[in-house]
Amino acid sequence: MASSSSAALAPMLAAHDAKVDARTWFAVAAGLLGAFMAVLDIQITNSSLKDILGTLSATQEEGSWISTAYLCAEIVVIPLTGLLARVFGLRAYMISTTALFLVCSTLCGAAWNLPSMIVFRMMQGFTGGALIPMAMTLVMAKLPPSKRATGMALFGLTATMAPTLGPTLGGYLSELYGWPSIFYINWVPGLLLIAGIAYGLDKDRRNWALLANADWLGIAFMAMGLGSLTIFLEEGNSKDWFDSNFIRLFATLAIVGLVGWIAISALRKEPFVNLRLYLRRNFFVAATLAAVTGMALYGSSFLLPLYLGQIANYTPMQIGEVIMWAGLPQLFIMPFVARLSSKIDNRIMCTIGLLLFGISCLMNGYMDASYGYDELLWSQVVRALGQPFIMLTLSNFAMNGIAPQDTPSASSLFNMTRNLGGSIGIAMLATMLTNRQHFHSERVGEAVSLLSDATQSRLDQMTQGFIAAGIDPATAGSQAIAAIDRIVRRESYVMAYNDGFLMMAGVLFACIVVLWFADKTKSPSGGGAGAH
Repeated sequence: MASSSSAALAPMLAAHDAKVDARTWFAVAAGLLGAFMAVLDIQITNSSLKDILGTLSATQEEGSWISTAYLCAEIVVIPLTGLLARVFGLRAYMISTTALFLVCSTLCGAAWNLPSMIVFRMMQGFTGGALIPMAMTLVMAKLPPSKRATGMALFGLTATMAPTLGPTLGGYLSELYGWPSIFYINWVPGLLLIAGIAYGLDKDRRNWALLANADWLGIAFMAMGLGSLTIFLEEGNSKDWFDSNFIRLFATLAIVGLVGWIAISALRKEPFVNLRLYLRRNFFVAATLAAVTGMALYGSSFLLPLYLGQIANYTPMQIGEVIMWAGLPQLFIMPFVARLSSKIDNRIMCTIGLLLFGISCLMNGYMDASYGYDELLWSQVVRALGQPFIMLTLSNFAMNGIAPQDTPSASSLFNMTRNLGGSIGIAMLATMLTNRQHFHSERVGEAVSLLSDATQSRLDQMTQGFIAAGIDPATAGSQAIAAIDRIVRRESYVMAYNDGFLMMAGVLFACIVVLWFADKTKSPSGGGAGAH
């Protein structure tokens, strides 16, 4: 992508103060809707997983492949989108991949067993993943610099709201219409997307010769490396990491694939995606922070629904009502952030966002078993206020000073890194949750000893309560001990969830230091250039 093979995209770029007509806005809006839909589908099965597994007669461990298959295919196709858009033309590629995504979504809703669901989810991820970087490319290519802050703000919403609203929408749809509806609902935004792209973009010329000259060896190494890394991260915790031959195999394949991809990209004059962009300081800082904030973004959307389901015994719909407050306020704060981004150093704005996001995690780091909607509402609102400051400014840092021919590469790599960060974050938090629960269970268990007077007093009270309910004394004593054990396990899980949120808060605060290694940047405005 570094030279002539991507020059075809350069004429698409709009002049600085060019007027944006309705067709262009339709195309950009359609692209953003596609990105939102693709990111939403990563998380949308989480709330409905129990119902899906029951229908497909699968265990919880087997069911993890429903998400893994989607993520694996999505992460592989993202770096390929620049090449495929040049081969088929942007308009034709987006329409065709959306149409295939809708077909695959329908097949997911009609899956008859677990293997069929995994195959259809993989196909869905491969077709939908392309929509994420294409949305960012459309913003950069079709909007003039004076309008790009608005476009990037809207793109930021797809990155932060979709993971948040996925469990909410999935919970509502599953409870009201059954789990297949979470896949069938894609037809609504999908058809709007196709109509918007068909109306808003002109037809492009096909360039089949690029397929013959493509860096197929680099593509093969990339697919093996990223696919294996995703499987390693998603399945590692459930298989005890390196104690499993399966995990060791995929860790080896990931290393070989990624090293091979980097080596071939360094040696080839025209790699299919320009990895040298990581050598640019601003892009490297933006990509690193995107990965880390991706860990926190997807990690929060992973931990909180788990806590509400396991500790508070919330239904999927009730969980959705809590989680949605991390998304809805962003609709109102994002226009304000977009305007500020052209006037204030984006490092200051991103610092504010990281502080707010970190504070929201701190607020969730001291929960007890009684926490529910009322106690969690304000932490969700604080998180919603902070996320737009982060995603918009990181996009600005990543795309600042990028040459027109490298725009598709930058978009692909930035979004790929963010999604990888999400996978890494969920893997780390799942492992941490298991380990810290065992740790706290042992510590609390030592304090709640059967030799302790306080424990014996509590057991006697509970035993008498069971006897008063008509249970014989021997059974009542056993039930009292079992009840104490459940309380110990519950409290140890609550402390483990708290540890997870506190770790995310610490990581987000540490990111502020890394952020200031980037150059001073502002969004372009109508008055002039935006980078300094």
